[in-house]
Amino acid sequence: MSRAIKTQLVRYSRKAHERGLTAAFGGNLSVRSGGLVFIKATGAVMDEMTGEQVAVVSIDGNQISGVRPSSEYRLHLEVYRRRPDVRAIVHLHPPYAIAASTTVDVELPVITPEAEIYLKRIPVVPFRPAGTQELAEVVADALCHADAVIMERHGTVTVGRSLREAFYKAELVEESAKLWYLSKRDK
Repeated sequence: MSRAIKTQLVRYSRKAHERGLTAAFGGNLSVRSGGLVFIKATGAVMDEMTGEQVAVVSIDGNQISGVRPSSEYRLHLEVYRRRPDVRAIVHLHPPYAIAASTTVDVELPVITPEAEIYLKRIPVVPFRPAGTQELAEVVADALCHADAVIMERHGTVTVGRSLREAFYKAELVEESAKLWYLSKRDK
């Protein structure tokens, strides 16, 4: 089971980089399995990630594996604690979403029918320092009533019942941000 989860994390991490949703070190993905969370290790590069660069922590935050988890592990754990239905989290640094976060205050407009169906709403939360419990709490608060959030000047977090679902929601957020940007540019 853990090998399959690690393989999936590597695959979607690389896919995120290939699709321009994040750069080298940016972002982290995780999968919850029972009381364990599998998450990208600190310092792992998205497009070069290997199974050995997947850290394992307990839902209580205790490091289980020999590699340290991403500095954003608090964010992942806080979301899992508050959303028992969530089995995967995708945190990326997509350029259009980050750009939108600098001018959109409360919510990014949902433009496409797909975004309306799968996301319903895309809240934007105010800037908090990366890796902090404060950021974890602000994001988890927003995700209590949404499956996607944009963090001001930082990136996106999406959740799902599977890594595939969370990943494709992340793509929808970036598509929404890009369409919003393009519609503003023409005015």
